[in-house]
Amino acid sequence: MLSQEVAKIYANALLLSVVEKGMIDVAYDQFSSLQELIAKDKSLVIFLSAPQVVDENKLSLIRTVFSSRLEKLFVEFLVVLVDKNRVNFLPEIIDEFTRLVEAKRGIGRVSVITAVALLDDERIKLKDKMQKKTNLEIILEEKVDPSIIGGMIIILHNEIIDGSVSHGLNAVEEQLAKVRVH
Repeated sequence: MLSQEVAKIYANALLLSVVEKGMIDVAYDQFSSLQELIAKDKSLVIFLSAPQVVDENKLSLIRTVFSSRLEKLFVEFLVVLVDKNRVNFLPEIIDEFTRLVEAKRGIGRVSVITAVALLDDERIKLKDKMQKKTNLEIILEEKVDPSIIGGMIIILHNEIIDGSVSHGLNAVEEQLAKVRVH
């Protein structure tokens, strides 16, 4: 997917810059705040990525609003995103940057989708299994989706492990469709 590719490129570039300047913690905190702002109100990203708005107005807004809130390096990073017409990927870039910083700190996020909420012992077992697999301290992000019927879907760094009953049933259905009956 293009958004993941773009996010990786820009997040890695940002990480290299903040590591070089010794600003990892500041960047993590400020981009977390920016991520919260964007999650609450999409109008900023919509305005900054709107083709009918001239770049001078976008850049003026960035400098006016963020110069007192973000380090200069981060304001200029936003300017680059506008210049390169990549600001619409800002949420994905921040997500990827957050993941990279957390991995550097020895933390990994795992999303788990289940048909019903996990029990405490299931949560502990899953967390232990993921920690052994990744050698990272795991933060579980749990979601309940009854449509998967049973089992679970695990998302670890863009890798999807689908152990849901609905996925299994779909696989069986596909296999049965391939069988010829004479």
